[in-house]
Amino acid sequence: MEERKLTCIVCPMGCQLNISLEDGKISSISGNRCNRGSVYAHEECTAPKRMLTTTVRVIDGFHPFVPVKSDKPIPKEYLFKCMNLIRAIKVKAPVKSGDILIQDICGTGVNIMAARTIPRAEKQEVS
Repeated sequence: MEERKLTCIVCPMGCQLNISLEDGKISSISGNRCNRGSVYAHEECTAPKRMLTTTVRVIDGFHPFVPVKSDKPIPKEYLFKCMNLIRAIKVKAPVKSGDILIQDICGTGVNIMAARTIPRAEKQEVS
C-alpha cells in the first residue's frame, strides 16, 4: 500500500489530504473538509492535469510575444509535447485576447488562446 500526502488547492482552506493507494487505485482519502478536496485528490492521483501558460512569437507586433493559456487543464503527460508545438509557431499581429491560436492541441480537446491583445507595430519612417 502506498501513502501520498497532498495539499488541496481547490479552495483557500488548503486541507492536508492523506491518500492511500492500493495497486494504483485509491482506497481511502482523508483530511478534506469538503467534497471538492476528495475530487481533487482523486484526479491528482489518477489523471493529473495542469493549466498551460506560456508565450508565442508575434510577427509585426507591438510586442514580440503574446502570452497564451490553455482554455482548460491539459493531461500532465501531454505538457512537453504541447510546449514543443507551441514553441514552433508564430502568429501575425494583430492578435486579440481570446483568439484561439491552436485548436485541439495534441488531440486533447484543449485550445490554446491569446491572453492579451497585441496590436500591429507601426512602421517608423527612416529619414
